Amino acid sequence: MNLNFASIWENTSDLIPNETAIVCGENSKTWQEYNDIAAKLASGLMDAGLNTYSKVGLYLHNSNEYLEAQFAIFKIGGTPINVNYRYKAEELIYLLDNSDNEALFYQACYGDQINKIKDSLPKIKIWIEVPDGSDSIVDGCSNYVSLIKNSSPMDRWERPEDIVYMLYTGGTTGMPKGVMYNQAEFITGMFRTLRAMGYELPKDMDKLNEYILDLNSKKELPVSLVGCPLMHGTGMWLGCFVPHNLGGTVATIPGLGFDPDKIWQECSRLNATNIVIVGDAFARPMLDALDSAKENNTPYDLGSLEQITSSGVMWSAEVKTGLLKHHDMRLMDTFGSSEGGMGASLSTREITPETAKFTLNPGMIVLKDDGDLVEPGSNDTGLLGISGDVAMIPIGYYKDEKKSAETFREYKGTRYSFPGDYAQVAADGSITLLGRGSNCINSAGEKIYPEEVEEVLKKDPVIFDCLVVGLPDERFGEKIVAVVSIEENQETDEATIINNAREILAGYKLPKRVIFSDIVKRAPNGKADYKWAKSYAEENLN
Repeated sequence: MNLNFASIWENTSDLIPNETAIVCGENSKTWQEYNDIAAKLASGLMDAGLNTYSKVGLYLHNSNEYLEAQFAIFKIGGTPINVNYRYKAEELIYLLDNSDNEALFYQACYGDQINKIKDSLPKIKIWIEVPDGSDSIVDGCSNYVSLIKNSSPMDRWERPEDIVYMLYTGGTTGMPKGVMYNQAEFITGMFRTLRAMGYELPKDMDKLNEYILDLNSKKELPVSLVGCPLMHGTGMWLGCFVPHNLGGTVATIPGLGFDPDKIWQECSRLNATNIVIVGDAFARPMLDALDSAKENNTPYDLGSLEQITSSGVMWSAEVKTGLLKHHDMRLMDTFGSSEGGMGASLSTREITPETAKFTLNPGMIVLKDDGDLVEPGSNDTGLLGISGDVAMIPIGYYKDEKKSAETFREYKGTRYSFPGDYAQVAADGSITLLGRGSNCINSAGEKIYPEEVEEVLKKDPVIFDCLVVGLPDERFGEKIVAVVSIEENQETDEATIINNAREILAGYKLPKRVIFSDIVKRAPNGKADYKWAKSYAEENLN
């Protein structure tokens, strides 16, 4: 089998053409329809001058169009680039230029942002607007629906094995970085992961057809309901790639914002077998919705639900326990990053839920700063690394050799990925996660780097100095708090500071609170004293 997502999904469209491939609200597409739309979009991209290895951005909300466009990019042998729809003009220009984008699918409601950036990105050959009812006016753009209507389906072909799959993630400077994988190796690793998750996949991938047909005959094709954004690895990898590679359905919910009641309604309506979320930021409101429905004697029908899968943010034991009281299912708490998946923790009614505790599998190490391994039970802290024995190890970061060498390096002759996650190893070999780096803030799965937020805040002429820290938040894991000092004889307030930053920063990067101090403490060499800043913020937060 040609190990390319497009080739696998084309094959599925031949096997089970009339089964549902994608659904968003009332709009559903069979595998045959899905393949046909993607083939026409692929022709439109080729006609615009794109070819194998071209990069194409997806500046879209969760939708069928997101998945159709991605399928089309895979069909031409290109690389889809995930674009955070919260980004503002400067962030968009950086990402699209850094990734060498040649085309962009964008949501019509972001037409104003496109008008701001269009002239700054001469490499982009075609701008494709996905209608959403917005009044968008962008000169020279192509209409998504018209492009499909006016294009003939692209012929199938044998795609090369060296095509790169890439996912953009936050970098240490605050700017996103493209994590590169060989697509064929990535798919091989994904099937290995599926086997580890309990799917009885054949070792001979040429027998995948038999497996999918068997699932279909038993009415056991997976139906994955994606509660989190497709623009992130959790939503795309666990929510889309996993079910699609088994011939299953990917279901999304139209519109922005997370509505836990809508998740449960769609789970019942679509007979979802799996829901994909990001930790307590999603799970806690979902539990509240279940509790409320039960109290009102209107419980949701969860009969089809076999598993809830989470990655990216802490999923607390108490919330897991609460969910299991409502329904007998598996709760798969996966641990990993764009730089490589690292493990999982399974909870059921028989297996007691735990928070941030995972098994240290063969092929994983925890390395102290001095280069020695962390001894189990020592209470030492180290950097977690993973080898290709248990995960897909990236090629490196796109156009960043220095960071690639730091993150993907050898230990005793074996190549490991060290994404920056710190951990301790218990005497029984289990690991407890301590966080990504020393200062990175993780809010609802979004990685926020303090330095980027600080630099934006300090553009405010009233602010003399500031430090940004993350404090615990029940729903989002961490919330962003800024500690600021003001120029002499100047006045401002919390709302003004946040609003001034809003024009530059994406909304999720904005401080939730601003704490004022006469002076922002720093070390003699000028380095930030984040320990002081966090302590000060905790003491003065009201």
